[in-house]
Amino acid sequence: MRRREFLAGVAGAGFAGAGPAVAQSSRRPNVVLIMADDFGYECLGCNGATAYRTPNLDALARRGVRYTNAHATPLCTPTRVQLMTGKYNHRNYTEFGALKPGEFTFAHMMRKAGYRTCAVGKWQLAGSVPGTKQRGVGQLPEEAGFDEHCLWQVKSRGERYWDPVLQVNGEVGPAMAGRYGPDVFSEFAMKFMESNRERPFFLYYPMALTHDQFLPTPRSNTVSESERTRPSEKWFADDVAYLDEEAGRLLRKVDELGLGRDTLILFTGDNGTSPAITTPTVKGPYKGGKGGTLLNGTHVPLITAWRGRGAEGKVNEDLIDFTDVMPTMAEATGAAMPAGHPRDGRSFLAQIEGKRGNPREWIFCHYDPRWGGRTPARWVMDKRWKLYGDGRFFDLQRDVEEKSPLTELTPEMRAVRTRFEGVLARMKA
Repeated sequence: MRRREFLAGVAGAGFAGAGPAVAQSSRRPNVVLIMADDFGYECLGCNGATAYRTPNLDALARRGVRYTNAHATPLCTPTRVQLMTGKYNHRNYTEFGALKPGEFTFAHMMRKAGYRTCAVGKWQLAGSVPGTKQRGVGQLPEEAGFDEHCLWQVKSRGERYWDPVLQVNGEVGPAMAGRYGPDVFSEFAMKFMESNRERPFFLYYPMALTHDQFLPTPRSNTVSESERTRPSEKWFADDVAYLDEEAGRLLRKVDELGLGRDTLILFTGDNGTSPAITTPTVKGPYKGGKGGTLLNGTHVPLITAWRGRGAEGKVNEDLIDFTDVMPTMAEATGAAMPAGHPRDGRSFLAQIEGKRGNPREWIFCHYDPRWGGRTPARWVMDKRWKLYGDGRFFDLQRDVEEKSPLTELTPEMRAVRTRFEGVLARMKA
């Protein structure tokens, strides 16, 4: 396919197959889920960052709920599988870069409930990663429940930022010379929302930003054309600012379409920030921990907003993990979780609405990414204590870097450890 034909297809794809409209008065809420890539908790101004510009997401937090104890897994594919299926990884994780064939996703759930579904951004779930044992085994976007998509790294890789190689509704086009991938993603997303404004929709945007390689954005001051493709950590602040700008474009579009009161917004990150990045914060420098099992590898931002129904200007300290997103979407929209689902997560819709809800007492993680030489690990944690499957037990309030495992336990510590051991025993693979 010629580049001009492909670009025309991208421009019009969001209008394809929208189907019959649903009356505005009877519609259920839309869901827009935005997930930044390699973007830890510390990267937002509202969470303490002092060197990055995030005005749109900071404003979203002011009109919604900002969560201080949300955790992902330490790496991208394990998090995406957990998020999309509502299951802990020991149940269905098979390979880095792959979503197990046949797994029921949140997009399947929403489509069965009558929603139009769309994914834009980074996929990396169809077995496209070179060197993996099950290369080519995974799920394509349409197999995972999405009616429309504009994605990077479905069947092939190519560039994600400048001159991107993308797949749009099943077709891989040539490199889009002169275009910036995040712009293409957000344009497609906005067209999708516009064409489905009269019916309920689910938009899932796993962003490309801020994954390395760190490259200048269209807003960066570059001195030459060659500098545009020369990666450097110096561009990370620009990447964060552009991520915020892209999120702002989508949020404004929701309001321009008159859908603010009909749309639940969720923003988060898929894991900690790259270890190459140290972020200046109000509490001092904070080094990224992507890939590792410390808090700087799993602690991610989470913001929710829902005009007219959600709480405004709240800070919530409850524990949240990514198995909780699917049941939250189900409760908010009336969609049905699949029969036989293990129900690892619990809805936090009440917290979105500013109510107490039913907060979880612990978070479990099964981490075996089978990628990059990572050592498998399993752990249970709450806001203070953390127990690994190998027996190491830590007080995170006093030892956030987990350098000194506890050996002499008080009665309180022994009670916590016993409770966590019970969780690990129940979560056998």
